[in-house]
Amino acid sequence: MNSQQHIDILIEHGCVITLDPARRVIENGAVAIKGDRIVAVGDTDTLARQYRADRVIDARRKAVLPGFIDAHAHAGHAMLKTIGGADGDAWTAACEAIYTRASDENFWEMESHLAALERLKAGVTTGVSLLGGGDSIMRADDPVYARRHCDAVLKTGTRSMVAVGPSRPPEPRAYTRHGAADKSGNVTREIDFEQMYEVCKEIIDSCHGDGNGRIQIALTLPVYAPQHYPAQAAYEQSFRRQAERYGALARERNLGFTQDGHRTGTLDFAHRELGLLGAKSFMSHAIDLNEADIAACVETGASIVHNPSAIMSIIGRCPVPELIDVGVTVAIGSDGAAPDRGYDMFRHMWQCMHYHRRHFRDPDVLPHGKVLEMVTIDAARALSIDHELGSLETGKLADIILIDLYKPHLMPMNMPVHRVTCFANAADVCMTMVGGKILMENYEVLSVDEADILERVSAAAEETFERAGLHHLLDEPATLWRGSRY
Repeated sequence: MNSQQHIDILIEHGCVITLDPARRVIENGAVAIKGDRIVAVGDTDTLARQYRADRVIDARRKAVLPGFIDAHAHAGHAMLKTIGGADGDAWTAACEAIYTRASDENFWEMESHLAALERLKAGVTTGVSLLGGGDSIMRADDPVYARRHCDAVLKTGTRSMVAVGPSRPPEPRAYTRHGAADKSGNVTREIDFEQMYEVCKEIIDSCHGDGNGRIQIALTLPVYAPQHYPAQAAYEQSFRRQAERYGALARERNLGFTQDGHRTGTLDFAHRELGLLGAKSFMSHAIDLNEADIAACVETGASIVHNPSAIMSIIGRCPVPELIDVGVTVAIGSDGAAPDRGYDMFRHMWQCMHYHRRHFRDPDVLPHGKVLEMVTIDAARALSIDHELGSLETGKLADIILIDLYKPHLMPMNMPVHRVTCFANAADVCMTMVGGKILMENYEVLSVDEADILERVSAAAEETFERAGLHHLLDEPATLWRGSRY
């Protein structure tokens, strides 16, 4: 009589980097999967005797890890890579024009397809995406844009936490809807904060929990920082009112809460005056923090998302080692995919290590295992999903990636954690699985037609730039060559 337990998939003979509480690295390791869950993690010989699988995946010469988590990025940005060259003001203005007046439903759907496809191929199985950005310009006039974003993620098969909220003051803002479903033409409306709030509630009602939980909705607000942006002082009462409303909505619906662009003094203010910090808060950038800012995170259990490749990390420094040392959870975000970075979390891990080592002039700062935690289990903890994701453990969701180590830049095959964090890149991810479903195998995307998406993305981008009148931002900057700076 066969005493083996039946499972769906057994990944065997891999180097399994578990990120479990013991941080086990199992050289001849295996992962057993049934349905959408991991049922066992251990050495190959033991699991092969215990389980009978419908599908056996040979992971020899490969690292097996939990899927990466990108804790901060922006929907819309994947279409706006590099535009404007080095002119940050031009890029920000382009975001505002496109996100409010020049983008249609197809833009948001195709951008989401592009971002989800890039993440999938890079081993990013879960990503946070604010529905807009630039200087806090959100697509908050109609729930249809969030719906189209979520539909594309669902088709691709990955997970997305979509952060929705109002654009920054002043209000109202003009939003244009292009070619409604009935092709009746374009309509421009003035949208105030009350309408934006109602749209966010509709998005929660219609999208949160979709795809068996693969879509989660979080809330976001612009950061109040008049000491850095003096014009904001005129809108303090508006910020207070929105903080009260969105904070209450996040608590009522048990949603995550995030903000983009914290810096000196703003976390302390967000805690003391606005009541926005808590265990489900994950605040982004957080550069040049003071003692009160750090204390606010410690007191409330709020997490920080560090974006080491972002422009704000050039302007100031997020004190990552200092935050970790006092017990604050810190995750890494791409802040992708524009203007000058993508969703390759290997790049951002490497950047994170060297950024802070250079600051302290100390190569011992941020061990390789810690930065790997920051894109897996720590990122899951920051997003309050560590009970389901972030490590390879029995009972957790089977979000798993395989990294091909049998390549010149990853040889010899020893010290696997260092190989992954120092030398691997997105192109080394050869298999991606989400919830037990294989979405990419042997580098081939199985869930969607990659070539078709890329063709449709190109068409949507061209149409959007034509509509916005921004083709000049694609021209080569006059100072691109020869000089030491733009």
